[in-house]
Amino acid sequence: MKNFFLFPTLFVLCLTAFLKAETAERDLFPKDAVILFQGDSVTDGNRGRSADPNHIHGHGYVYLIASYLGATYPERNWTFVNRGVSGNKVSDLKNRWEKDTFEIHPDVLCIMIGVNNLGHGVTPEEYEKNYDELLQWTKERLPDVRLILMEPLWRNPEGEAKDAMRATVRKLAQKYDAVFVPLQADFDAVFDSAPNPKYWVWDSVHPTTAGHWLIFRRWLETLKQ
Repeated sequence: MKNFFLFPTLFVLCLTAFLKAETAERDLFPKDAVILFQGDSVTDGNRGRSADPNHIHGHGYVYLIASYLGATYPERNWTFVNRGVSGNKVSDLKNRWEKDTFEIHPDVLCIMIGVNNLGHGVTPEEYEKNYDELLQWTKERLPDVRLILMEPLWRNPEGEAKDAMRATVRKLAQKYDAVFVPLQADFDAVFDSAPNPKYWVWDSVHPTTAGHWLIFRRWLETLKQ
C-alpha cells in the first residue's frame, strides 16, 4: 500500500525534473540570439564556405549542437555560425577577428583553441598572453557578448605544457566571467571503454564521430548547469 501512494509522488518528481531540464535548454540563450563558434580544425569540422545550409556547420560538435537545439526549439529562432578554421592558433584568430567575429555581432561566442599553438612550439606563456589579449579586445568591442571557453583536448593528455594550457583556459574563463567547458576528463574516462583510444580521437587531437558526441554532451550539460 505504501508503494501505491508513493507512485504519484515519484511521477511528479520525475515530471518536474524533466520540465526543469527542458526549460534550462530553452532558456540557454535569448530569442533570436546569434551563437558563434570559433577555433581550429576540431571546430571547423570540414565546414562548407558557402551559404549552403547543408554544410555550413561542418560535421563535428558544432553540427550536433546546432541540429539538436535548432530542431528542439525552433520558436527560439537561434542562428548558429561556425567560423572555425583548420590549423589556426590564437594569433590566427586575432588576425581574422574583425571579419569573422566583430562583423557577425554574436550574442554568444564559443571558443576552442590551443592544440596548434602547442604543435607549433608556442609556449604556454605566449598562449596565455595572446588568448588574454584576444578576450580583452573582444569584451571591449562586444561588451555584452556571452563567452564560452572550451578546454583543448589531446588523446595523450600528459605533459606540463598541456596542463598549463588547460589551466589557462580555466583561469581566463574566470577572469572574463565566461562559461568554462571541461573536456579532457570526459575523454580520459572513456579511453579504456573501447579497443583503443582511436575509437574516440582518431589521431592525436581530432575526435571521431563518437568523440564529437562527447563534446556536444559536455557542452550542453555544462551550459544547462
